[in-house]
Amino acid sequence: MRFDQGGLEILGSEECRSLLRSAPLGRVVFTDQALPAVQPVNFALLDGDVIIRTSVDSKLSTAAEGAIVAFEVDDFDADAHTGWSVVAVGEARVVRDPGERAELAELPLRSWAPGERDQFIRIRLELLRGRRIPANGSRASPTTERTPG
Repeated sequence: MRFDQGGLEILGSEECRSLLRSAPLGRVVFTDQALPAVQPVNFALLDGDVIIRTSVDSKLSTAAEGAIVAFEVDDFDADAHTGWSVVAVGEARVVRDPGERAELAELPLRSWAPGERDQFIRIRLELLRGRRIPANGSRASPTTERTPG
């Protein structure tokens, strides 16, 4: 196991992908009028990309076109003081190709938000990182490999 300087376990890319697949909800971080914005979204994965369904006139749809965004999923147990977080970064694009839109419409992805959601945003994940708070408060010991972080 590898730990960062704060004592959090560093997760490998395969574990990050597995945790990403396990989460029902994530947060997309984008820029809205030159300010950071965070929006919770439900999502699906296809060929390693995050797929989000939104409305055509949403702030996310407008701001995300060709932008570099972050996407985060996490889970925690407040009683046990454990949890994990996975952050992905990549370019977002609005899907306009009719064939690709038809393929994405077949995904088991239905927006939790009310209203019509017929716009798809696809985020190609280029950077993937994850951290876990170790169980039982265990931290990296002097003999455990530590990685800057």
